[in-house]
Amino acid sequence: MPRLLRFTFVDAGVSGRVELHETLAARTVEAIWGALATPVRQLSFHAMFAGPEIMIGLPPENQTFDPRSLPPENQTVIPTPGDVLWFYQAPKMMKGLADEFWEIGMFYGDGGRVFGPLGWTPVTMFGRMLPEDLPAFAKECADIRLRGAKMLEIKREG
Repeated sequence: MPRLLRFTFVDAGVSGRVELHETLAARTVEAIWGALATPVRQLSFHAMFAGPEIMIGLPPENQTFDPRSLPPENQTVIPTPGDVLWFYQAPKMMKGLADEFWEIGMFYGDGGRVFGPLGWTPVTMFGRMLPEDLPAFAKECADIRLRGAKMLEIKREG
């Protein structure tokens, strides 16, 4: 039985299950699974460049692995709805930005692309939201674009 994560918009009570790609992105799945021994609850934001994507930062208390040790796995720049990604950007990698990024993102609609201020950026797709959960969850994601950030919880399922 595959491992699952649960993404929940806290205020709306809308959630979706994400099946992890244990074969296609084995090392990334292990790292993220370990990091989520304690659930994450953070504001989720809408992407500016990538289209229909929401993202959440992995807070310091969940940064339990060396992100630079993860190999590229199951990467793409053209995601499909439901794809869940892992992205790390080292400090000072982008002009004018000293911070590092530990990001989990999810594409909720068609037309997504992994494109940002530095251009095309391949990222690891380590899971996919179950099709039966995506429509209601996608509606909440799209609402972020209009109304702003929403509290999102990510935790292990089961």
